[in-house]
Amino acid sequence: MRAKIASIVESAKFKNFITALIIFNGVTLGLMTSKEIMAQYGTLLIALDWIVIAIFTLEIVLRIYVHRLSFFKDPWSLFDFFVVAISLMPATGEFSILRVLRVLRLFRLLTVVPQMRKVIGALISVIPGIGSVASILLLLFYVFAIMATSMYGEAFPEWFGTLGSSMYTLFQIMTLESWSMGIARPVMEQFPNAWVFFVTFVLLSTFIMVNLLIGIIVDAIFAIKEEEHKNIEPADERQLLKEEIARIRELLDRMEKRLSD
Repeated sequence: MRAKIASIVESAKFKNFITALIIFNGVTLGLMTSKEIMAQYGTLLIALDWIVIAIFTLEIVLRIYVHRLSFFKDPWSLFDFFVVAISLMPATGEFSILRVLRVLRLFRLLTVVPQMRKVIGALISVIPGIGSVASILLLLFYVFAIMATSMYGEAFPEWFGTLGSSMYTLFQIMTLESWSMGIARPVMEQFPNAWVFFVTFVLLSTFIMVNLLIGIIVDAIFAIKEEEHKNIEPADERQLLKEEIARIRELLDRMEKRLSD
């Protein structure tokens, strides 16, 4: 009995069904944010939501039955368990915030889609590197915020009046959102040499630190891809090559038929 259930739970069709159900649930949760749609179809959407929760709960129960204690040793399984558990808790009174947290069940796509799991795995593997870059970036923000508050705080209290407002303004500058015409140029009207401060900050924070952070993540993803490629056995490589050759032949045949027509 256990082996039969395990074959069902681990089958590709079952996983595809759960993936489709998560996507469907994402659509229904989005529709439930509309007052007009809820006024007409609220009862149906709520019923569908509870049906989805019931299926997710049954899935978790079956996985626990199949894997037993090993289920709770897998971080991805624990994440699924946590998300489904939140959906089952009452969302009234003091627990009304749980109604909002139910949308977290959409993150289950991270556990059922292998490509997404690889990306998350890559992010987790580079947490030390990300932490180092983030620490340097935070130090950069702190130093430039002190400088901005000291130099421009009196003239522009809304942007640089306090250390907190300066850091928020610098964050806006780092994102390059209206930083030139909205912040830098008005400051430069009173402080002509302020361009040195802003250009230096943008170069250090955006074009160096942020790109370095992205580079660390991309490098980790490439490392995972290379490791997967090394783990492919020669027989698998031959099979992949045969499939690729067959696709090329099929494409050539189609082209010949079109030319002959």
